[in-house]
Amino acid sequence: MPAEAASSKTAPDTAAVDAHRLVTAVAGILMAVGIKAEDAEVVATDLVDADLEGVASHGVMLLPMYVDRITKGSVSRLSAGEVVSDRGSAIVIDAGNALGQLTARQAVELAVARAQEIGMAAVAVRNGFHFGTAGRYARLMAAQNCIGIVLSNTRPLMPAPGGAEPLVGNNPIAVALPSAGEFAVEADMALSATAMGKIRLAAAAGQSIPADWALDADGNPTTDPAAAIKGMLLPAAGPKGFGLAFVIDLLCGGLSDGAVGAEVRPLYGDPSLPYRCSHFFLAIHAGHFPNAGRFAERVRDEAARVSGSKRGPGVERVYAPGELLWSTRQRSGSVCRLDAQTVRTLIDTAARAGLGNFESSLFSEKFSNPGNDK
Repeated sequence: MPAEAASSKTAPDTAAVDAHRLVTAVAGILMAVGIKAEDAEVVATDLVDADLEGVASHGVMLLPMYVDRITKGSVSRLSAGEVVSDRGSAIVIDAGNALGQLTARQAVELAVARAQEIGMAAVAVRNGFHFGTAGRYARLMAAQNCIGIVLSNTRPLMPAPGGAEPLVGNNPIAVALPSAGEFAVEADMALSATAMGKIRLAAAAGQSIPADWALDADGNPTTDPAAAIKGMLLPAAGPKGFGLAFVIDLLCGGLSDGAVGAEVRPLYGDPSLPYRCSHFFLAIHAGHFPNAGRFAERVRDEAARVSGSKRGPGVERVYAPGELLWSTRQRSGSVCRLDAQTVRTLIDTAARAGLGNFESSLFSEKFSNPGNDK
């Protein structure tokens, strides 16, 4: 099917960009800084998919930071990590600071293959890098009849309840189940009240944030995204979110013998220093359980029960876990909607990578801010 027009004007400060063209353009930037073509395509596709799914905080806005780290040497150009321990159902990968999307897929493949053989398997990854949305890899496992569980740690971003010192990251957890329905049933969440990426988007747009998202550096609630970035995120559900984030930190970094706590460096810190995050992937093959033939059908039926449940006043639709992401992706079609700041940083990043024709490769017409048209 022919690609749609590469660009069109939507709401002020946004542009609609053909997703296929955006993948090619983003991959071109990665190749310009030394990433192999096949690897660049994988990473670019994942970033663009996040935008199509409505998760802009994990989309192409990350590319400038990725490129900075690649050029400064803290992210390697490796295609895969090294398996440093393999004890059947427990595997450890040293990612060697490669792009997280690549080593995450390596971990998923190992976990699923071993789970298909013996029922379940865990892969812990050390010396890793940002891998995008955790749910993407849980869904890859679910697509192969596995319950997929994916965890990651980050640098300390959240205080303990009542504290004013960041101790643990807003460490994400994702669980996806195989389903006979249209979408993978999944829960995917960071354990802070919101993702740091959303706060960075608010800062770039000059917008305030809700007072229950973050604290400033002195431990006071703030609506200023710049103060939040210098301060701390609040854990989701208070002590519950903090406790779960604490154990995820140790499952990822402790089992892999990688970094935990402050040993994980700031993602947007010195780009010459490795990030050093750790990941954990668990695959449980449904086929090894007595009800293997019915599990995916039961997942589908329970999801349908949620979707069809009674709605509250003024609510148009109730979504089952994973359904909103899937629905957003379906509505997006092949068009990404990017804010003006993201587009401008992409153009600037391409120029720094030596690609002077990036804007014309991305758009059929020069990008402009419709709100400023005179």
